[in-house]
Amino acid sequence: MADNIPSSASTSAAQDELVAFLSDPASYGTPTGHVEIVETHAARVFLTGRKAYKIKKPVTLPFLDFSTEPQRRKALAREFELNHPHAPGIYVALASVNRDGASRLSFSEGTPVEPVLVMNRFAQEDLLARIAGNGPLPRDTARGLAEMVARYHQAAPAAPAASGSGIVRDVVDQLAGEMKDIAPPGSEHVVDEFAHLAHIELTRIAHLLDARAKAGYVRRCHGDLHLGNIVMQDGAPVAFDALEFDERLATTDVLYDLAFVLMDLDVRGDRTAANAILNAYVTAAPTGGEIEGLATLPLFLATRAAVRGVVALERARQEPQEEKRAAEIEHGLAYIKAANAYLTPPPPILLAVGGLSGTGKSTLAAALAPRLGPAPGAVVLRTDVERKRLFGVSETQRLAEEHYTQTVSSEVYARLYDKSAQALLAGHAVIFDGVSARAEERDRIASIALKSGCEFVGLWLDAPLDSQIARVGARRGDASDSDATVVKAQAERNLGPISWTRIDAGQTPEHTLDQAKKIVGLPPPTKK
Repeated sequence: MADNIPSSASTSAAQDELVAFLSDPASYGTPTGHVEIVETHAARVFLTGRKAYKIKKPVTLPFLDFSTEPQRRKALAREFELNHPHAPGIYVALASVNRDGASRLSFSEGTPVEPVLVMNRFAQEDLLARIAGNGPLPRDTARGLAEMVARYHQAAPAAPAASGSGIVRDVVDQLAGEMKDIAPPGSEHVVDEFAHLAHIELTRIAHLLDARAKAGYVRRCHGDLHLGNIVMQDGAPVAFDALEFDERLATTDVLYDLAFVLMDLDVRGDRTAANAILNAYVTAAPTGGEIEGLATLPLFLATRAAVRGVVALERARQEPQEEKRAAEIEHGLAYIKAANAYLTPPPPILLAVGGLSGTGKSTLAAALAPRLGPAPGAVVLRTDVERKRLFGVSETQRLAEEHYTQTVSSEVYARLYDKSAQALLAGHAVIFDGVSARAEERDRIASIALKSGCEFVGLWLDAPLDSQIARVGARRGDASDSDATVVKAQAERNLGPISWTRIDAGQTPEHTLDQAKKIVGLPPPTKK
């Protein structure tokens, strides 16, 4: 048996030959071309022309073993299997470097030597990490990302036999141990705080995590869903490079998978995009546990931040240059401090935004949501969207008049009353976005906060009739079906006494937002 195990010397020589072959432009039929090599801890990627050729390194690490050719072939095959369905424009085929009859390496027929994953290249500027680095993520991009992730999760196989709390406990325990081992001097209190807070939170939501696993929310997810693994193609976000080497690490709660990109944006300072993604995901996900699941976000966001922190501290340990090492330590501790902040969230609040159609309720709700409650901000429960969900149509599909009877509206409001209570119970902030023209509707919304022991703020938006009509006429791609006829009919209604704080919403959205922020008690913008 020992004679069949390649020596380290022979493996090194074979790799040298393979790398030389893949580094040669002539190997791809372009002798005058150029080959760029990108290396990671476990792979090499050879970039030439419009294609990328990826091989696994023959390495053994604590979390993977690519020491033999069959293991590397299996890993690349799994990588293609996982990624091709979601990114067919990137993942082309699993090929092989072969040895021909003259003992030369080639892509032609011969004896297989090494598996190669063939991919189409994309512009680095199209990575969401690059786009987010240049400024706030566009709202349409955030929505598209959320819908893409929701489709990904819906297609992923569930693992109902998994222990939801056990999966998270393993990750938290490992992180806490690694942090303690590599914590730089003077940072022990930050590291200890994470371990303490994370275990308290894990104990608090363990039952929920187990219940979510049984309900099908633990699935074979992407596993590494940060902005560097999402690219814009044909105007839509596409996820690639799913975690392929450890099924255990990638089999997790769908909200833990989503939490990586939410944390990534939030730590970059773009909570607005993170909030937009969360709200679009909650809307796109199947009706069920997405509201109750909000209780997992403090721990999930913290764990994702802690992973980034540990990686940075590990890089610092291996960095010989003092200045770079200090920068990595600062970077790593910033992530761990962010994790601790996620684990000490502010209390939930219920904010209601009412007013007739065209007064700017949804615009104000979207602007306030990132600023309210635990990260990444309030969940917006909008009657227009819930009505479309009730009838199983897309947000922008217009509904017939019979879908706007008082009976239907009462059902829509009842569903949102329940969701509001569930979200508050989960510790999350809520914005209730609806006309709320009936006094009993306004009273019921306020009572939900009272019963939940949460703060309540009610805002009522007023605007001139001509402004309302102009606004509804200008809407495109929106969930609301209101038009000028609806606006005029609403204006004739007796609204009864309105105890919510009234805001003049007839000017700019920024003016409306400034008034609302003062009422809610939010700080003014920081002067630069």
